[in-house]
Amino acid sequence: MSIIEIIVLALVQGLTEFLPISSSAHLILPSQILGWADQGTAFDVAVHVGTLLAVVIYFRKEVTDILGAWFASFGAQGRSDDSQLGWWILIATIPSLIIGYLVKDFVEVYSRNAWIIATTTVVFGLLLWYADKSAKQLKNIYQLNWLSALLIGLSQVVAMIFPGTSRSGITMTVGLLLGLNKQSAARFSFLMSIPVIAAAGSYYVYKLSSSEEIISWNAIVLGSILSFITAYACIHFFLKVIERMGMMPFVIYRLLLGGALFAFLLW
Repeated sequence: MSIIEIIVLALVQGLTEFLPISSSAHLILPSQILGWADQGTAFDVAVHVGTLLAVVIYFRKEVTDILGAWFASFGAQGRSDDSQLGWWILIATIPSLIIGYLVKDFVEVYSRNAWIIATTTVVFGLLLWYADKSAKQLKNIYQLNWLSALLIGLSQVVAMIFPGTSRSGITMTVGLLLGLNKQSAARFSFLMSIPVIAAAGSYYVYKLSSSEEIISWNAIVLGSILSFITAYACIHFFLKVIERMGMMPFVIYRLLLGGALFAFLLW
């Protein structure tokens, strides 16, 4: 990989991992338009580590409180709001881990298609717009229940099967439709991304351990640092923007991106 490829792909991964605009739709553009080769498993590990560190450090207080309360709930202290939220994150994660593992080969062969990505970018962008405008958005993150957590977790599976959907986009959309306010929908999406990104990173590490890929440590270090910085900034920026402007800027961007992909495919 050239230094330009490393910088562009790391920035794209960091910028799009947590925004509801689909990292798949963006990562396909360099390969389709510029003819860049696959970045390799080692680089995938690097950018996943960077984005994982970003979300863990940004939400370090919430993560510490939830983990501490969850473990304490097995003792005399009993359940609390934070321990219950820990259970909801676990419930939301299970479908992704099981179904994601079962369908990973299908996705690699059949779903990474530019037409599918262009279509899902537009369709789920419109669904995000509908949720942003029509949902009641009255509940906070502690008013979730196990069924709502499961439904949000199942929606995450859709993003795994159909690239372009956006994992963060669809989980926030379903959260809004279930009555969560924007901040709570976003925070739950970010928190539940931690075990999912960790699982994806572990899978890539496993693939790397059984391959003969030559590792470029310069690409690894630079990719992880850039993805960390951009992902951290993105989380902070996104939480500020949705408070003032809602999801509409991201809906408009998705529609423009989907339109650009269609135009490129039809050219």
